[in-house]
Amino acid sequence: MVDFDLAPFTIAWEVTRACAYACVHCRADAQPQRNPRELDTIEGKRLIDRLAGFGRPILVLTGGDPLMRRDLYELARHADERGLRVSLTPTATALATRARMHQARAAGVRRVAFSLDGASASVHDRFRGFEGSFERTLTGIDNARAEGMPLQINTTVCAHNVGELERLIPLLERWAVVQWSVFFLVPVGRGRTLPMLTAEQHEEVLGWLCELGESASFDVKATAAPQFRRIVRQRSSRLAGAGFRFADGLDRPGPAKGVNDGRGFMFVSHLGEVMPSGFLPLSAGNVREGDPVALYRESPLFRELRDPKVLKGRCGRCEFREVCGGSRARAFAVTGDHLASDPSCPYLPGRPSVTSRPAGLR
Repeated sequence: MVDFDLAPFTIAWEVTRACAYACVHCRADAQPQRNPRELDTIEGKRLIDRLAGFGRPILVLTGGDPLMRRDLYELARHADERGLRVSLTPTATALATRARMHQARAAGVRRVAFSLDGASASVHDRFRGFEGSFERTLTGIDNARAEGMPLQINTTVCAHNVGELERLIPLLERWAVVQWSVFFLVPVGRGRTLPMLTAEQHEEVLGWLCELGESASFDVKATAAPQFRRIVRQRSSRLAGAGFRFADGLDRPGPAKGVNDGRGFMFVSHLGEVMPSGFLPLSAGNVREGDPVALYRESPLFRELRDPKVLKGRCGRCEFREVCGGSRARAFAVTGDHLASDPSCPYLPGRPSVTSRPAGLR
């Protein structure tokens, strides 16, 4: 069990913002070329050495497209040797070859996560801003599976593609994924132009995911929607905040461990900025000048985000604030106040839930 006051469960390091795609929902506003001010190989290894001071958190190597760094496998191997549990989120470009998936596995990467935002090329390619990205994603998935890599699928959901979620299930089952992580749009970066789900739609989709989790062959995770833990607790005793254990070691925390922005999660930007998440662009400091362990444990920003008593509005009054706490990133993106109520949640504190049990999504 991880004490979230002392260490995050997951750390995402944006090793680069370079990416060949121009996804309409990209929180990073990724660019075609690497930034010369990125943490270099020596700085990256120094960062990894310091992150090992947390113990054995999950380290997600992300971007942009991490495959655009030539030293990626050197960094992954160093992290693995220091005891970190390494995951990789490549962009499904021509770089996601079987040879590179083999290199990733040999370097100690335990899981690879590809993004898929629709069950058809027309929907997914529109999100990715690149015709043919759907087929390349399928190829990347096949390459990872051929190398025996445990597979995770990430899907960003907004008003434009919510009807695609049910259509993705047969694909997830066919690929034997270990986890489906559904990202609920936070309007940052290029994603500011996309329509979020309404609060009622959030509740409906999360209720559907809760039911799916009781029968699916894969773990279902809601990202940037911590109210999922409230819905799970209200509906299902079997899944009530329970953790999950996976053969690749990238387990999920147990019932008392609700991960949220800055509480169990930390983000390091390509320039070394330490933030509560990639969707909450507030910096506690930079790893070039400070120790990321100390920044997580002691900075006023992170300490504040781990204190549910300072939350405002409905989130501050909610009886589920300890296990949920609302999306601090979405509150900040919509209101400018990271402690404000999460606008994606319709729950009224102290009142019984009136959420229906949808047979399907509309």
